[in-house]
Amino acid sequence: MLNYYVTVTRDITLVAVIAGLLYAYAPILAPKTGRRIMYIGTGLGLGLAFLMAMLKYYTKALDVTGGMGWWTIRIFAVSLAALILFYIFAAASPKKKVQGIVTCVAGASVLTTSLTYAFFDVFGYPFNFTFNDDTVLSTNFLYRLIGYILALILGLLVFLAVRAICKRLDVKAQKTFIYVVLFINGFTQVSKIIQALHARRILKGHALFVFSKYTSNYSDCFIFAALAVVSVIAVVLMVRSANVNEPYENPAQHRKIRAKWRNTRRWCAMFACCVVVTILTLTLLTSINNKPVEISPTEKSELRGENVYVPVTQVEDGHLHRFSYVTPDNIEVRFIVVKKTNGNTYGVGLDACDICGETGYYERNGQVVCNLCDVVMNVNTIGFKGGCNPIVIDYSVENGYIIVPTYTLVEHQDEFK
Repeated sequence: MLNYYVTVTRDITLVAVIAGLLYAYAPILAPKTGRRIMYIGTGLGLGLAFLMAMLKYYTKALDVTGGMGWWTIRIFAVSLAALILFYIFAAASPKKKVQGIVTCVAGASVLTTSLTYAFFDVFGYPFNFTFNDDTVLSTNFLYRLIGYILALILGLLVFLAVRAICKRLDVKAQKTFIYVVLFINGFTQVSKIIQALHARRILKGHALFVFSKYTSNYSDCFIFAALAVVSVIAVVLMVRSANVNEPYENPAQHRKIRAKWRNTRRWCAMFACCVVVTILTLTLLTSINNKPVEISPTEKSELRGENVYVPVTQVEDGHLHRFSYVTPDNIEVRFIVVKKTNGNTYGVGLDACDICGETGYYERNGQVVCNLCDVVMNVNTIGFKGGCNPIVIDYSVENGYIIVPTYTLVEHQDEFK
């Protein structure tokens, strides 16, 4: 639950702020068509993200392992081109209808590409809700779904609050704040392009490595910066709402003005709550979510010739047991043994998987759990390929011992380097 809540919040917060600003500014750029253009841009972005998620999980048309970096570069290249056009056409007041529409289309294009990039992963997360023995009726599935939905609700509230409070600004102020937030977003996109090109050794140099390292490690700072920009707007509006001196001709107009500013204060308060929740999510809850689980130490086993012997009596309790073997290359290869629930059989596999590497497994409430992705294993499937199951190794059960040949452990020593 916490993992998906944190991850989705990190993915969509910045784009929610951008969407709120653009939706507030669009009617000024193109009074009749601006909002409609933003709707189209939003629909295209979400539609493309959903299509890419389908291609990733149901076909081989989207090569994520080798080509997602190139997809990122293409998406961001379009986004940066649209951002430049937006700056050019929005620099002057849109006195002409065509200029306003073009500026609005450029802004919608930035929104489209940002949504595509953010929601490609977000739409893909539900495919991972059901692992191994988890079903749509399982508790684990429900927890993941709750975390996922809570993050989406938080993102929606950020969008609505930003849009509502930015409507109260004059044209010049709106333009200034949009420039700043879009610049922050553009900077993050440039940094990701550099990271992708540097990872493929297309761009080289120590300075680029340092740049990529810091922009990746402190990526949340860009989200905080965007929230800080809008927080300035909220503070200014809260101060202005305390001293409203708009002229009015009758009590009805006065009540309408007071209601408008009362509504503004409520949205500012809502945004403040969203900022606090988001900051706590990306700091405190992230720290809790990323807190490593201390795996149990390896137990004693016997090395006889070319085999590792584990007494059956040592693993009869149904709990997870961890063993290791040091290869001739001085690499400790770990493997786990757990008695299955469907009879006198045992699940034996490496303390690593093809998806998460050698982060290992631990026992929680009688269940075997992946230490990296928090996936719960079906004990009866340990020893079989697939999903986040331990990597399969050769073994046999003879004369009261589980016998693991050392050659099968040496074959997989690279997993533990």
